[in-house]
Amino acid sequence: MGFNIKQFVDQAFTVNIHEFIQLTIKITNMLKAEEGRIGNLTVTGKLVIAEPEGEAIVVGDLHGDLETLVQILDDSKFIDRMQKKEKTLLVFLGDYGDRGVNSAEVFYVVLKLKEAFPLNVVLLRGNHEGPNDLLPSPHDLPMHLQRKFGTEWSSVYEKLRLLFDELPLAVLVKHKIIMLHGGVPSTAESIENLAFAHRKHPAEKHLEEILWSDPEENLTGALESPRGAGKLFGIDVTDKFLRMLNVKILVRGHEPAETGYKINHDGRVLTLFSRKGEPYYNSKAAYLMLNLSLNLTSVYQLVDSVRILE
Repeated sequence: MGFNIKQFVDQAFTVNIHEFIQLTIKITNMLKAEEGRIGNLTVTGKLVIAEPEGEAIVVGDLHGDLETLVQILDDSKFIDRMQKKEKTLLVFLGDYGDRGVNSAEVFYVVLKLKEAFPLNVVLLRGNHEGPNDLLPSPHDLPMHLQRKFGTEWSSVYEKLRLLFDELPLAVLVKHKIIMLHGGVPSTAESIENLAFAHRKHPAEKHLEEILWSDPEENLTGALESPRGAGKLFGIDVTDKFLRMLNVKILVRGHEPAETGYKINHDGRVLTLFSRKGEPYYNSKAAYLMLNLSLNLTSVYQLVDSVRILE
């Protein structure tokens, strides 16, 4: 199908509740069926594995910032790349809604992207798409849905929560990069702990830490996070995790950054934040345009690949 970003942004403002629910159900079922080989990807549990070839466009937290989402799609020329059948992966690191007036519209556009390009778009789970026992505060997505859909908003919310449970948790680019929303599951011993973290929750903390944790400098090991969920983890935890997965770099979202990105743990961790304005008040957003065939050893090699939007 053709994809005109302006057309779907316009539709995001006029879509009725039935159409929104049907789209949500369609993408939920699509995600449920993603297991094994999917195009150029391999899906195991909630882990998406990509070959180190082509390009990846990586988008951090959006939190209802539709304007910046459109800016990223225009700036990256993702739609043009798809029309030219280029080998490009569009990865969203989670946190699509909450704290932004266009939360529903952002969900609509990213779901339409997944519908149009199912083999090229990966929608990761963020802490704002977490399970019921790990909801952030404030969690104002219900308010935005009520504003848009009126008294029947709860039926949309119910379907979105079912969608959240199907979102993958991470993208692994072989020998290169692991991408996820929050942080390192500090006690993970195998790749299966990452791929199947959702099945062991809440008995094991892997899912909570993937969605909620943050890197911390001058720390050894992991400590409880002041966020109230997840942990702060040190460079030793990062090193162990990267070695276990045989990759060099962690790319994640979850933390606001004034310049749209930041680097931690001696170049092992890159944080992307793709939202501007309230309530974080950062004047810049960032996304990553990454050549997956690069011989990567450090985030510092990626600085020129980070695109800053003002």
